[in-house]
Amino acid sequence: MNGIFGVASKRNCSELLFYGTDYHSHLGTEIGGLAVLGKEIKIEIRDISSSQFKTEFYEAYKKMEGNLGIGVISAKDKQPILQRLKLGPFAICTNGFIENAEELVSELMDEEVSFTELTNSSVNHTELAAKLIDQGNDFVDGIKKMYERIEGSISLLLLSEKDRCIYCASDRFPLVIGERGEDWAVTSETCAFPNLGFKTFKYLQPREISAISESGIEEGIKKAKSATKKTCAFLWIYGGYPASDYYGVNVEVVRERCGRALARDDKKVNLKADLVCGVPDSGIAHGIGYSMESGIPFRRPLVKYTPGWDRSYTPLNQEDRDKIAYYKIIPIPEMIKNLEIVITEDSIVRGTQLRKLLEEKVWPHEPRMVHIRVACPPLMFPCKYNLSTRSVEELAARRAIRKIEGKDIENVDEYLDPNSRKYKDMIEEIKRDIARKHADSMTLKYQKLDDMVKAIGLPKEQLCLYCWTGKG
Repeated sequence: MNGIFGVASKRNCSELLFYGTDYHSHLGTEIGGLAVLGKEIKIEIRDISSSQFKTEFYEAYKKMEGNLGIGVISAKDKQPILQRLKLGPFAICTNGFIENAEELVSELMDEEVSFTELTNSSVNHTELAAKLIDQGNDFVDGIKKMYERIEGSISLLLLSEKDRCIYCASDRFPLVIGERGEDWAVTSETCAFPNLGFKTFKYLQPREISAISESGIEEGIKKAKSATKKTCAFLWIYGGYPASDYYGVNVEVVRERCGRALARDDKKVNLKADLVCGVPDSGIAHGIGYSMESGIPFRRPLVKYTPGWDRSYTPLNQEDRDKIAYYKIIPIPEMIKNLEIVITEDSIVRGTQLRKLLEEKVWPHEPRMVHIRVACPPLMFPCKYNLSTRSVEELAARRAIRKIEGKDIENVDEYLDPNSRKYKDMIEEIKRDIARKHADSMTLKYQKLDDMVKAIGLPKEQLCLYCWTGKG
């Protein structure tokens, strides 16, 4: 997952761009980049895998000057990229994933279109988007044509040197336009707005194309014919920052509602515990909601050392994920020993991090009982709209199904119903895989899909639930 930010001002925009982009640091850990348009487009791209965006760009942004700029925190691809093509010089950054990338690259190469940006020997999806856009008669037409050809999801910011504006287009990962006097901004995360003085002006609808410039905003230029409102539900559960809103729905509020729903379900079996805690950071609000609903006190036996560690989900390398997950969390034994604890977790993807957390930070301190409560349903399908787990085999739920069935199966519908025997067997198998020899001292429950949707508060048909249902 990436975070993108753009700004248009009558003054030098580089400071606003620097801080606005930095507010997306929770979304990526590999690449940071800024592009600013003065007389011409200037780009700075840095590796931020071993340091923070602020550290890498604090001096660099001061040397950039212009009225228009775009920035990105990227989980993988080098961005923004500068292209000098038929439509003129432009910089582009994206958030998303093109599932049919190989097919499109092959088609374009047959048309003698060349590609220069490679990431681990694969084509940079941002460059692919740029080359598709350049097939249009102008940038708006090109963005429409790109959407007609891709399978997947791309939200983008495109800084045009010729048109002196920033084109913005939203998809399953929303973009929001903000205003501050005569300044305009567009962002993935609204948490970038308050401290910079911006107020939300509008949420771009899926595949709506707009533009901001020194003169203001050009609204609703076009909407691609293929537009369907399907916003990624995982943004509220895990991806988004607590202070961010998507289509007017706040992340922290949704997570509290998820926690409340988990607690209501446990009330039916009269679950008692000494304390509730959340796995830092994104599990915390789920835990607070659980505590509010259940009356069980919220405490912090697992504390994150925030000054030095990023999120463990964002690195693409499993070894790096495990290392970050290990070093960032410190246990407080006095809040664990001989106690019955509810631990809320945003999700279980592979299950490896939760298993290691329990093995290394919880079981050694001898809790009486641990109740793991997961804020979303079991993840069944790899996301095809953004960088994430790319294979079915990695998912904890699919490993459990393979163990039960003795083979991989295509139709998992019976395992999607929380009331079915097969669903219950799957959860029990996941529990055994995570708890190992401590299985008798642990319970595991997942959120029901309808309860999660209700917590988000938007119509179900407007949410992308693909990673749970395989549909949409």
